Amino acid sequence: MTNAFLIIDAQFDFCHPNGALFVPGAEQDIERMATLIRRYADQIDHIVVTLDTHHLLDIAHPMFWQDVYGDHPAPFTRISAHDVNEGRWIPRFAVEKATEYVNSLEADGQFDHFIWPEHCLIGSRGAALHDTLLDGLKDWSRRRELDYVAIQKGLHPLSEHFGIFRAQVPDPQVPETQLNTALIADLERFDRVYLMGEAKSHCVANSLRQVMAFAPGLVSKIVVVTDCMSDVTGLGHLADPIYAEARTKKVPFVSSNAIFS
Repeated sequence: MTNAFLIIDAQFDFCHPNGALFVPGAEQDIERMATLIRRYADQIDHIVVTLDTHHLLDIAHPMFWQDVYGDHPAPFTRISAHDVNEGRWIPRFAVEKATEYVNSLEADGQFDHFIWPEHCLIGSRGAALHDTLLDGLKDWSRRRELDYVAIQKGLHPLSEHFGIFRAQVPDPQVPETQLNTALIADLERFDRVYLMGEAKSHCVANSLRQVMAFAPGLVSKIVVVTDCMSDVTGLGHLADPIYAEARTKKVPFVSSNAIFS
């Protein structure tokens, strides 16, 4: 039995109390992940970590938008297609594409567009892996003489990239927004792929959603590690339908202490 870990966005900005978009509970999640990696190093054959990475002028950051008075939206503001179409919130850059993006999200039944605190900025401390996890990864690499694989997502400033396999709204002209078939093929090599990371309500859930939509051969391999992920405060309900769908597809949900039992 071969095993891979797929660790979503276990970065400073999400997992440290001083991070720009700290997810309560993430510190404990990180400790459990690092413990698993050390305890079961000989049973873990591959580790992929993803890194949410953004420009300052990103469609989900406040500076990208303004109202008729020139004021920017506060973090955690919801911007609907109606808001944009009626001019309540006005994109300051790539107006046509940004307007199309928000409308496409709603037409496709995806999460509403939210404004986040500026987070995981390119080159910043916030975009780096949490030190506790990084130490665990280095120990695993030395013990197994294997490198962990790190994959950036979110660099295209005109689309959110919650799910790791594809931007929320892919742009045909931007390759990194398209379905990452190489990553899917890489993970499909293993018998089990243990899914964990931050945030449960957003990037983990949307990654799982994309597996179910675009990688049917991977669905039977996924195992969700329930106590190695936490929700953005107050937004856990957004992902409930995704996890409910996964359960109907017989995706296992296990706690970290039962992962290899």
